[in-house]
Amino acid sequence: MSLPAPRAPRILITGRNGQLGWALERAFATAGEVFALDHDALDLADPDAIRRCCNEIKPTLILNAGAYTAVDRAEQEPELAMQINGAAPRVLSEEANRLGAALVHYSTDYVFSGDATTPYVEKDATAPQNIYGKTKLAGEQAVSEVADRFLVFRTSWVYAARRQNFLLTMLRLAREREELRVVADQTGSPTWVQTLADITRAAVDDNGSLKIVYGIYHLSAGGSTSWHGFAEAIFAAIADPDRIVKRVTPIATVDFPTPAKRPAFSVLSNQKIELAMNLRVPDWQQQLAGCAAELNSVKL
Repeated sequence: MSLPAPRAPRILITGRNGQLGWALERAFATAGEVFALDHDALDLADPDAIRRCCNEIKPTLILNAGAYTAVDRAEQEPELAMQINGAAPRVLSEEANRLGAALVHYSTDYVFSGDATTPYVEKDATAPQNIYGKTKLAGEQAVSEVADRFLVFRTSWVYAARRQNFLLTMLRLAREREELRVVADQTGSPTWVQTLADITRAAVDDNGSLKIVYGIYHLSAGGSTSWHGFAEAIFAAIADPDRIVKRVTPIATVDFPTPAKRPAFSVLSNQKIELAMNLRVPDWQQQLAGCAAELNSVKL
């Protein structure tokens, strides 16, 4: 007598319309039955809505790509940012435990102070400098404390060929201005969302279970640059006949004040994830080349 085939994983992805949610939906398209939900379908600020959603879908894997990501606006909306970034991951963790599901949650380099001079490792002390970072730290702490089976991926400077991000902002402004003034004294690792999605997919087996030891991992592009360096690399990599910009001028953070303080140095070490998965995370130039190839294949 043959045994029935194992049931395909039921995968819940939050934040469908965001950069990461969009990429995850495609990366996991053949991994099981995928339920990718946008804000209208699942409001992460509503704990009861999260519980109802999990009870209806009964996922075996939850990928929490939804987040409050408006870093500056969070300074004026700390309660909402905390509901989405801090409280929702706790509820998702509770639901994952109830259902016996695994949870993958995404956090940020902004949980660190930015005072370091060498790449941060997972065990380094956290000290977020803005509301966004504080709420994201609360979320990853909730997952670590509550979830039985989880991965938290801290990443940085995420961009994609869609939605709103630094790369697309630079391309847009380069069509409007002859000079761009870009901060040159903040250092980080620009990370293509496709890399995050692909490595997340590689960390999950065919049954929707996690392949690596549960915990917090850094997952950002290898190497580092400044926002100014990233902008110059963007213009070198991505063709646009309508570009009029002639100068990309480096400026200091003090010359571009923002409501939320940014860390001066937020480079993350990928050593732990690379050892755990026996891989090398591509450096930021390689990742930019991949995104550029995608953008160069279509009209900007």
